[in-house]
Amino acid sequence: MINLKNISHSYDDKQVLDNLSLEIELNKLTCLLGGSGSGKTTILRIIAGLENPQLGEVSINSKVLTSNNNIIIPPNERKLGFIFQDLALWPHLSVFDNIAFGLIERKENNIKEKVYEILDYFNLKELSVKFPNQLSGGQKQLVAISRSLVLKPDVLLMDEPLNNLDVKLKRRILDYIKNLKHEFNLTIVYVTHDHKEAFAISDKIVILDKGKIEEIGTIEQIKQSSNEFVNYFLEY
Repeated sequence: MINLKNISHSYDDKQVLDNLSLEIELNKLTCLLGGSGSGKTTILRIIAGLENPQLGEVSINSKVLTSNNNIIIPPNERKLGFIFQDLALWPHLSVFDNIAFGLIERKENNIKEKVYEILDYFNLKELSVKFPNQLSGGQKQLVAISRSLVLKPDVLLMDEPLNNLDVKLKRRILDYIKNLKHEFNLTIVYVTHDHKEAFAISDKIVILDKGKIEEIGTIEQIKQSSNEFVNYFLEY
């Protein structure tokens, strides 16, 4: 269980999360759904250790990661993968080298074998020598996912990774994402502002507004919610 307990976080004078508590089940795909400024990306960054909340505690399986403005376990020791909204691929590195980068940093063995295994899974072998500026939007998404998965994380955090894709490509990548938790034994926390994306892949959905949870539940529970904000949000 990923457990966020009484998390409050501000940027300067702006309160982003207000005494938020949330339990995220392991080996499930949970979507954090909300509009701009709802706090969903901040939650992701706090789990990853990229933000340090002023108040509250973050733990995974009862192991405390962060507590009241103190980082107990640094980001690089949390066994988490993070896919950023802008993907953050190295423009000067080939597809192969982008995926191998983290393995090289960790001085792992059999790097070539591990990279080609993940390239094969995503049907990217033919692109291994190409550079990011030579790839389509969908190919870039798959390279970014591959770069995280090759490190074998326990948890994969995804921050609106499909923003710039057309509908057809988005469906294809969503199908990949939906299968990842089974294929790689992953817990996935996926941030989006698009309820259609959330409905396509989620085991559980958390709807946020202004740093607070408005609703949490399965797709059917969310669709049947009597919460006024939730119903308004889902109309768009």
